[in-house]
Amino acid sequence: MSTFSPAETGEEPATSKPAGTSKPAETAYGFELPLLLFGGFRSIIDELHAELARRGHPDLRPAHGFALQAIGLHGATATEAGRRLGISKQAAGKTIDRLEELGYVHKDGDAQDRRRKLVRITPRGLEALAMSAMIFDDIRSRWASALGPARLSALEGDLRTMVPGETFRLDVPGWFGS
Repeated sequence: MSTFSPAETGEEPATSKPAGTSKPAETAYGFELPLLLFGGFRSIIDELHAELARRGHPDLRPAHGFALQAIGLHGATATEAGRRLGISKQAAGKTIDRLEELGYVHKDGDAQDRRRKLVRITPRGLEALAMSAMIFDDIRSRWASALGPARLSALEGDLRTMVPGETFRLDVPGWFGS
């Protein structure tokens, strides 16, 4: 995979013409699309975590949010959370241990199987998740103000069209090589 620009490789850049015009739009390189999408994702997540820190959750990291979602409202074992996250039971256990140290989860015995340790989200964890949802709404509102509500809705619709199947996957930590 190359992320060199055509200017660096001597290739001609791809251009597109906006509908109804003969003038080419900005030069577009194939590698820019995933980087721009990731940059948008990263800026939203960085803003979320900066705001969470200001509101009393300075130790939460992006991987913790995925882990809390994988644990879910009904709880999960480290094996189940690891499978949902696309990581090993050991890696999931390490994340769960850290979340427990921070007070976001606690481990319980399973009433139906004493060998299983069920991880459950604490009230502090639920507060962080609810706060995250409100902050995401605030960030989306700022994006709508900057881009315009119609453009943002169109962008979201276009991404829903292009993203196959599930739009919300929890296995990002494993996919990135956690």
